[in-house]
Amino acid sequence: MKQAIPLRNKIVQGDCIDIMGNMPARSVDFILTDPPYLVRYQDRTGRRLINDDNAEWLAPAAAQMYRVLRNDSLCVSFYGWTQTDRFITAWRAAGFRIVGHLVFRKRYASKARFVSYMHESAYVLAKGRPALPANPPADVIDWVYTGNHLHPTQKPTAILKPLIEAFCPPCGIVLDPFCGSGSTLAAARASGRAFIGIELDHGYFHMAGNRMAA
Repeated sequence: MKQAIPLRNKIVQGDCIDIMGNMPARSVDFILTDPPYLVRYQDRTGRRLINDDNAEWLAPAAAQMYRVLRNDSLCVSFYGWTQTDRFITAWRAAGFRIVGHLVFRKRYASKARFVSYMHESAYVLAKGRPALPANPPADVIDWVYTGNHLHPTQKPTAILKPLIEAFCPPCGIVLDPFCGSGSTLAAARASGRAFIGIELDHGYFHMAGNRMAA
């Protein structure tokens, strides 16, 4: 039998598949995460993301996310729109059911090809039959620019906090298995929820830890 690791209000460095595999089943109340988009992303300064060049992790990570999430609970996951079919296939294979879609509207274009890219998006995924939130968030939310100083795909806590407040019970535990610089964890703490963060990249792991310590 695997030894359970006490992770409440902690950040762990390592492979999220292995770390979630050592967590008890049905032990977190909400998952909010921003995994690699599978697009080989590189920002203007040359920063890249680990495992953004392969999808080998996607299905096993989704399966572990489903396992550690409590019954009748929700997960919100950002995704790369060019790889939508891969993400949806992995989520459905794990057991998740799509119950909502979120669009985060930007006032600037992050890139332009056939169209100007002026939004980010995420799916709301259900395990079982979660109760409807008392105050459901809008499915179009205005983006708040962070400057991406801490991480090349840094998410603003201002857009994450309302999701946590709507989808995670008071005093619940929020898991982010791809926590990057720790935006989800900061939003969870600001919302009065406990958190568990997992990050593979050693540098971002320390950055998230310093951010939470501050």
